[in-house]
Amino acid sequence: MKELYREVIKINQMEDNHDKAARAEIFFKKLNTMALPEKFNWAKEIFEDLHVKETPDKAALIWNDIHTGEACSFTYLQLLQKTNKLINFLSARGLGHKSNMYLMAPVAPEIWVASLSCIKAGMVTVPTATTMTPRELEFRFETYKPDVILADPDSAELIDQAAEETGIHPKVKLVLGEKEGWTSFEEIESESDEAEAAETLSDETLFCFFTSGTTGLPKRVGHTASSYPVGHLSTTVMIGVRPDDVHHNLSAPGWAKWAWSSFFVPFNVGATVTAFYFTALDGEQYLDAVAANRVTTFCAPPTAWRLFVNMNLESFDLSSLRQSISAGEPLNPEVITRWKKSTGTEIRDFYGQTETTAMIGNPPWMAGNMRSGSFGQPSPMYDVTLADDEGNEITEPDQVGHIVIKLEKWRGLGLFSEYIGNPEKMSSVFVDNFYYTGDRASFDKDGYWWFVGRADDVIKSSDYRIGPFEVESALLEHPSVAEAAVVGAPDPNRYQLVKAYVILNPTYEGSRELALDLFKHTINILAKFKIPRIIEFVTEVPKTISGKIRRVELRDMETAKSDGESGIKEYFYWDFPELSSKK
Repeated sequence: MKELYREVIKINQMEDNHDKAARAEIFFKKLNTMALPEKFNWAKEIFEDLHVKETPDKAALIWNDIHTGEACSFTYLQLLQKTNKLINFLSARGLGHKSNMYLMAPVAPEIWVASLSCIKAGMVTVPTATTMTPRELEFRFETYKPDVILADPDSAELIDQAAEETGIHPKVKLVLGEKEGWTSFEEIESESDEAEAAETLSDETLFCFFTSGTTGLPKRVGHTASSYPVGHLSTTVMIGVRPDDVHHNLSAPGWAKWAWSSFFVPFNVGATVTAFYFTALDGEQYLDAVAANRVTTFCAPPTAWRLFVNMNLESFDLSSLRQSISAGEPLNPEVITRWKKSTGTEIRDFYGQTETTAMIGNPPWMAGNMRSGSFGQPSPMYDVTLADDEGNEITEPDQVGHIVIKLEKWRGLGLFSEYIGNPEKMSSVFVDNFYYTGDRASFDKDGYWWFVGRADDVIKSSDYRIGPFEVESALLEHPSVAEAAVVGAPDPNRYQLVKAYVILNPTYEGSRELALDLFKHTINILAKFKIPRIIEFVTEVPKTISGKIRRVELRDMETAKSDGESGIKEYFYWDFPELSSKK
């Protein structure tokens, strides 16, 4: 298995983009057809036997508190030794292979230690966002009883409430600091720094992700000892991290994106990962940290990129930056243009899910050849196509369909194993040799893909289907708009109307005049059936911790409104006589 990772390192180090693309194609073709070994322990075979063995003194993790200036770092050997101490601490308490560990803490070095420990010991990792409420924790605990919990003091308080309500009693509760009834993480220091690795089967479940619930109750996504560590070779190639890179990913532990880009991608190739703790995202402090740590590869969600491009980027030394990457939701073209103008690097968008690894995107060899607004081309790890509403494969360009992964030739290694305990959901997404992602897109004649939206986010107005992302992108081209979220509002005549929730840049204020200007602006960009018919100025929209807009909440708000009810700063297209000729 080590040779697979060595080969990816060589691919990412290649300078010629044409050769790199060809080599990647050959590599994934081989990977897709080869048989994996019966047993595989990534923490032992790759992290320890490859990276620790060959570069023990290299920095593996650099952590900063961007508010206080506190910092610490760990070499690959030091991180392994911490990992082994935690394994031995838990083993002495009867916990190991097949146990599970909930991780609910902000960005802290202990999260990397615990994640490595779980993989090496064969324990199931259950990432848990610090934004959880006690009721959300109750749902998780009732669904999957925790054996071990690692938390910060604030999260520990919420966990205790949920534990009391559900009657669960984890065998070990570790806290980062001190809290009554909890064991301080520091107690692991008395343990030996050498530990045996579990003999984990390649296909056994090692990761349990509760989805963000953007379209309903969270589901338990199960990934195996191979589907994430090996599957993320697609993400590693897509991002293009090299062993000499200082990589940074703006993402919170608790969600899959952290595991993607803060953990597996840098550690797959033996790079250095940086981690910045913050309580609220301050763009100035954050980019100061990026500059001070000489970050070379930077991955962030669209929400952060939109913040950064509205800042004075010339005041930061970002000269070390080699690659800029976005994921979470498609990035608007205007943001990519502004960032490139200031830094010289293109933000390369890519797409995947909790259920997969990177499956569509703009890999490094597409730099200079990307198309504004396109989220790239499929990774050769997956056999990706589109299907129409009847389940037929779409082969002609410029048709909107469901993004699906074909399973008949091979099963992409990064595809999840199951929705744990939910056979009904499994049967609804695995249909006729397709895995349905729940997202919709189109591709053009040159093979570039264009995101439309969640299948249930698509707005149905009269006889038209409208993707919210295209409308949001048009609004973001207006200088007043910092962010936009578009949903369908119920309408008795057209079924739904396109409604835009608009967050303004600081120097603008919501008004009738500005709403009129935005209506006119979208008329000049979009087909008439796509333009917003309702604009509401707001200060925020509901989001997941990873920055995805929770359109389900916005739709629910619209559905719950009484007849004739409107927002404080809500404007309707039909109330503007100036637009009467543009209906």
